[in-house]
Amino acid sequence: MADEEQKKYTEDNIKTIKGMNHIRLRPGMYIGSLKSEEITDGLYVLLKEVIDNSIDEFAVKSCKKIIVDVDEKTAKVRDDGRGIPHEKLVDCVSELNTGAKFDSEAFTNSVGTNGVGLKAVNALSSRFVARSYRDGRFKEVIFERGEKVSAPKTRKIDENEHGTEIEFTPDDGSEFFADYKFDLEKVEGMIKNYIWVNKGLQIIFNGKSYKSKNGLADLISEKVGDEEKVYDVIYSKNDTIEFAFTHLQSSDIDEYYSFANGQYTINGGTHQSYFKEAISNAIITFYGKKKEWNSQDVREGLVASIAVKVKTPLFDSQTKLKLTNTENRTDIMSFVNEKVTDYLLKNKNDATKLLDKINTSIKKNKEIQEVRKNSKKAQSVVKINIPDLRDCKYHLTDKQKSNREKAKDSMIFICEGRSAANPFTQTRDPQTQAVFPVRGKVTNVEKKSSGIENIADENSSWKVIYESQELFNLITALGLADNKSLDNLRYSKIVIATDADNDGYHIRLLLMTFFIKFFPEIVQAEKLFILETPLFKVRNKLKVDYCYTEKERDKAVGLIKGAEVTRFKGLGEIDVKDFKKFIGPDMRLIPVTVQSFKEMINDIIFYMGNNTPARRDFIMENLIDG
Repeated sequence: MADEEQKKYTEDNIKTIKGMNHIRLRPGMYIGSLKSEEITDGLYVLLKEVIDNSIDEFAVKSCKKIIVDVDEKTAKVRDDGRGIPHEKLVDCVSELNTGAKFDSEAFTNSVGTNGVGLKAVNALSSRFVARSYRDGRFKEVIFERGEKVSAPKTRKIDENEHGTEIEFTPDDGSEFFADYKFDLEKVEGMIKNYIWVNKGLQIIFNGKSYKSKNGLADLISEKVGDEEKVYDVIYSKNDTIEFAFTHLQSSDIDEYYSFANGQYTINGGTHQSYFKEAISNAIITFYGKKKEWNSQDVREGLVASIAVKVKTPLFDSQTKLKLTNTENRTDIMSFVNEKVTDYLLKNKNDATKLLDKINTSIKKNKEIQEVRKNSKKAQSVVKINIPDLRDCKYHLTDKQKSNREKAKDSMIFICEGRSAANPFTQTRDPQTQAVFPVRGKVTNVEKKSSGIENIADENSSWKVIYESQELFNLITALGLADNKSLDNLRYSKIVIATDADNDGYHIRLLLMTFFIKFFPEIVQAEKLFILETPLFKVRNKLKVDYCYTEKERDKAVGLIKGAEVTRFKGLGEIDVKDFKKFIGPDMRLIPVTVQSFKEMINDIIFYMGNNTPARRDFIMENLIDG
């Protein structure tokens, strides 16, 4: 048998896949996920790769304005930079490892360094057009799925017209971006990140102008709202480092926005780690509390942002979500320490406010630890056998690195009761999918307090978790009973999976309120999701179609002859044999997101607090008769 297998392996088995074909064969190597749901997914990576090239033009002071036009299917980016040299236009968008970013004289502190970006966009687009304006000439070249479809077109233009324009339509073939559409709200968030870290740059997105006068200070102000700040935003900038931060009155989490060479590093990196360390050290040293304070108490409620410029940036992948350079630690530590110390010395009133904030955090955390200490016995019992939890094999907290890698796809479904848990348990992937049923409606944690001041005073209501066996079992399953740090979270995603009826919506809202109030870092990290499940089944004897909306239902009725329509009342009504598709690779997950801590708090109070008349008026005004 071994001889037969060896015979099958010949020189004919050795293949060389070049350039654009390799991108289409292995797109994940170049753009990560092929999904289009999150801002980190491949669809938005394509747009980011195009905009990044224009940002690099701004970095060398050759561009002042970028025009970005995006509809559901197509994106176009036009800058007023130097324009790609015409002789190399085709190569720059179609030949791997070709570009000017290898030449430090043409570009300094650029984002793109590998000569890959535009080629990946070209290869994964059903239509890709590159246009260059420079030296009184215009040149255009058109591709389809990485293949040039016509000879380049050229013409004379005004000598003062210059820049590059890229227009692309992502390939909607089933192997790539099936049924995609750009979420314009997500794109707007991307645009804001660019203008905050590129002070003075104007980006016109779908006709609306975006520009920042105060850089990262504007970012912090928009995220937190004036009334939440303990003190004015501390902001400073030199040639290679820019930072801004403040503390919030009503928060116990620290939140960061980091950038490298104009690129939003969503997953942080070394520059963010050094920045966190620098802020803690500067504040602790200023108050002379090296022995009394720990860094977490100091950073509680901190909202901060840092941007660095690095000559040769190193990222953990082509998608550039995490910086790995280590050479700038000393510069960051020194600059942050100098500027923070200088600010606190010159602003005595703000220094006093910060001291009060830290002392309040320390006192509160000690009281919370006491509450947790008193529940140790209950924790030890529950941890051995968490009631009703159907756990999975791999977790983010596993000791073995290989297991942690597999756990990157892990999730826990929180569903309504044991009966609803059955189809999940029978059809889930036991390697990475856990199931936890809640019985009935969980405690409304917001009504245990009233007003924003009690949300800030976590200890006044933290014991609610320990009084509710349901909630206590849940946080124990998540790994957060001892320490709420995300480092202890056992699953990559927390998925609320309730019925699409009034009771299901209520339970969903109660669970969202619980996470937003006690574990806002989970929401901020976009690890909390809602499972979207079908509302209708349209079928005849030959075909069954599950539909998520009335529009989908009506379309299915038109396509399925003699269709019978069933409106689901709960997940338990879906046939177990069909259930797998709704929690498999094509499952629909809606992330629970908030734009700012201020928005988060206001939403909790409005929807779940003691303001029944106002909430009733809102419902009546927005009620849709259907």
